[in-house]
Amino acid sequence: MYQLFLNELTPAQFLAEYWQKNPLLIKAGFKNFIDPISPDELAGLAGEEEIESRIVSNKNAVWDMETGPFEDFSHLGEEGWTLLVQAVDHWHPHSAALIEPFRFIPNWRIDDLMVSFSTAGGGVGPHLDQYDVFIIQGQGKRHWRVGMPDSSLQQHCPHPRLLQVTPFIDCIDVITEPGDILYIPPGCPHDGISLDPSLNYSVGFRAPAQKDLLTGLADHLIDQDITGRRFTDPERQIPASVGAISEQDLSQVQDLLRQLVEDKNLAAQWFGSYISHAKHELDTTEPDPHYETDEIAEYLEEGSVLAKLGGLRTLYYQSNPAEDIQLFINGDRFLVPVTELETVKKLTDQISLSQEDCQHFAADNGRLQLLTLLINKGYWYFTE
Repeated sequence: MYQLFLNELTPAQFLAEYWQKNPLLIKAGFKNFIDPISPDELAGLAGEEEIESRIVSNKNAVWDMETGPFEDFSHLGEEGWTLLVQAVDHWHPHSAALIEPFRFIPNWRIDDLMVSFSTAGGGVGPHLDQYDVFIIQGQGKRHWRVGMPDSSLQQHCPHPRLLQVTPFIDCIDVITEPGDILYIPPGCPHDGISLDPSLNYSVGFRAPAQKDLLTGLADHLIDQDITGRRFTDPERQIPASVGAISEQDLSQVQDLLRQLVEDKNLAAQWFGSYISHAKHELDTTEPDPHYETDEIAEYLEEGSVLAKLGGLRTLYYQSNPAEDIQLFINGDRFLVPVTELETVKKLTDQISLSQEDCQHFAADNGRLQLLTLLINKGYWYFTE
């Protein structure tokens, strides 16, 4: 397990002083860092049809981008290109462990782990992202420049699928070494150029836009056949013009929408399901045939331990301590008794269930049934 060292900062101080405010270089954030994946293993993942990957290259000042899967890299040469693979945490448990030290940020905000391999001179060019990211340096060295948000920066496309920014003034100019970590807030321009063959690990965070939230809410209303209240106007007056939308009408429509999103129970059910759904395909393997509850109980009594599927999003919502708990797992919603908060936290806050944890589930039939269901969905699996 990786341990994060913020040097002179506590996680609380980091959130107060840097999170979504200022970029930060964390020297030796992971001490004695060992790469969890090799370049060859990463190339193997990039050869899989269901895994999102791309190659960005810059040869003789000409940018290019290809999308995977990739079977051969020999045509790319020894310099000037980068392989990027998304959601490696879904497919590679050792790499997924890199996300865990950053879980002082809530589960729902964490997106995925992207891993990149770059040859000397490789990079994706100066750009900015609309989300927070921690970039961990693995093997090799990389020259990074990071700036502060600047409204005067112009974006351009040196390739139809590459968006870059014009030159920027940096506030960080550093060569990162294994175990160094860069934190980059949204909107901060940055540019990383590999000095030799290197690996980088990017822990990205979700930042849903209003458009995405409204679309997700609309989908939920349709799926659940929720109509909500209708527009009414019992105090209607004769208008000066029948073609005009009055300020009163527009305000009433806004109030109608506001009442919908301010329905706390509806918002919790929708948002929990929406934000817990995996953005990338999960590597689920359901047991065949499915386990019966008594089989699971027997395995647990024998001392079995369980691991959570990589990339699985597990969240919960409880409006007050006296109400039942809404547990959300990959878009599914489970209503759990108020007395089972400890059970819920084991499922949401941990990436594995120890023998002691498993005994907790074996001790109650309701817990056992829930765990059996989750194992049969392929969300948790037995480990040695």
